Amino acid sequence: MFTFAKMTIVLLIGFLWCVSFCSSDQRNYRPIIGVLAQEVYSPKPNQTAYIAASYVKFLESAGARVVPVMINQTLEEYKALFHSINGVSFDRILYPGGGVSIISSGYERAAKIFYELAIEANKRGDYFPVWGTCLGFEQLTYLTSEKTALTFTNTSGVSLPLNFSNAKKSRMFKEFPAELMKDLASDPLTENSHKWSLSLLTYNTNEELKTFYKVLSTNTDGQTEFVSTVEAYDYPIYGTQWHPEKNAFEWTKPYIPHSPSAIRTTFYVAQFFVSEARKNFHRFESEEGERKALIYNHSPVYTGNNSGFEQIYFF
Repeated sequence: MFTFAKMTIVLLIGFLWCVSFCSSDQRNYRPIIGVLAQEVYSPKPNQTAYIAASYVKFLESAGARVVPVMINQTLEEYKALFHSINGVSFDRILYPGGGVSIISSGYERAAKIFYELAIEANKRGDYFPVWGTCLGFEQLTYLTSEKTALTFTNTSGVSLPLNFSNAKKSRMFKEFPAELMKDLASDPLTENSHKWSLSLLTYNTNEELKTFYKVLSTNTDGQTEFVSTVEAYDYPIYGTQWHPEKNAFEWTKPYIPHSPSAIRTTFYVAQFFVSEARKNFHRFESEEGERKALIYNHSPVYTGNNSGFEQIYFF
């Protein structure tokens, strides 16, 4: 029998949940974002996958917590995690020895599952944002078009200004200060570490990509103009070919910019994506499950003496 006392308990639980997760403008102020791990090229015991710590710091700097999305999990495990987190980030992590395939790998499989779950969720009104950086950006283009549409470019280890198009009316850049947008357009504030790019020509001739993504900026290596920033027209899906996290958190390479405007770029991009994650209200079934999943259970290792990353989480 549903007594008054039971009803009171239910209402109290709902109130306490809303105090923690809701506000008058319907925002989740305890967002948790999944960051996809990548295979280690030469695995060792307890080191089969990893995440660069700068990606974690990037999200934490804007008020999010991070859960590592492990590779080679079951579909059921990925679905359970999807319904527990508030967004997912596919990032590029190239550790000495090699990269990872965006066509066939544990990274690609996990990315595909979360991409498709995000599309389905957003279609039914469950706002779930997706972010792709560098390889993650390239992975998104493959998942959307189901084609390898990349072109070789001379863009490994260079910082560039952005050639904006449609950016002022974009979701991503609309809250950026005018002064910072001016600096992004004139100064080399975006670090690039990729050899493959989505050329503007390919984008313009690929119907799937052209109708799905709005180009917000382009760049060139002197020969090929390529797409450097996108956002989806109808979904909260975003990608940068450049690395917004490196400016504030990586110090091993001389071409990474560290000017005040470069640092502001890191934090404005982080703030934007975390603000998108605050629009999602997924949560773990229990506090214990949440605590066990968080990346706080792992410790980063200093790798600045032999890689492009100061610290890495190994799994």
